[in-house]
Amino acid sequence: MRASFAQSTVITPTAFSDSRGYFMETYNERELTEMGFTVKFVQDNQSLSRKGVLRGLHFQSEHPQGKLIRAVAGSFFEVAVDLRRQSNTFGKWYGIILSAENQKQLYIPEGFAQGFLVLEDNTVFAAKVTDYQYKEYADGIIWNDPDLKIDWPLDLIEENEIIQSEADKNRGNFATLMRNKRLPL
Repeated sequence: MRASFAQSTVITPTAFSDSRGYFMETYNERELTEMGFTVKFVQDNQSLSRKGVLRGLHFQSEHPQGKLIRAVAGSFFEVAVDLRRQSNTFGKWYGIILSAENQKQLYIPEGFAQGFLVLEDNTVFAAKVTDYQYKEYADGIIWNDPDLKIDWPLDLIEENEIIQSEADKNRGNFATLMRNKRLPL
């Protein structure tokens, strides 16, 4: 099953359950190729976070990354912001709750900013990415940018409980990035 927003695609893998638990393929190149994906993944990333952690909105100004994202444990609200100037959804965002329970995955293509808000303790985020991490090109947008108007699910967590890195707390806004031409594509 899949649904799309500006080439971001929600994928729900088939899980086979019985009395022992479940088994599912979280990545199958042949099936993704049949769905029209032509990406090559080069790196796997994983993080463990507690409730209230907000990571992002991140992107690389050069060497942009496509990402196949899922929750291994727990849950988070995943956000993708289209930074591709020629796109008809430029500056628009998409959000979805990804959880170990719903087993959904989100593919975010190159040219998007990405971030997530953790909704429960001991949440494990996992991503397959299409390009390597380059710290010198790491950039981002402040999570509560007034122009993007992202509707974070703050009813599930108190805003004063948000935990961020110092870098994420000090991110610039979308308008400044556009003026400085620091967008990835």
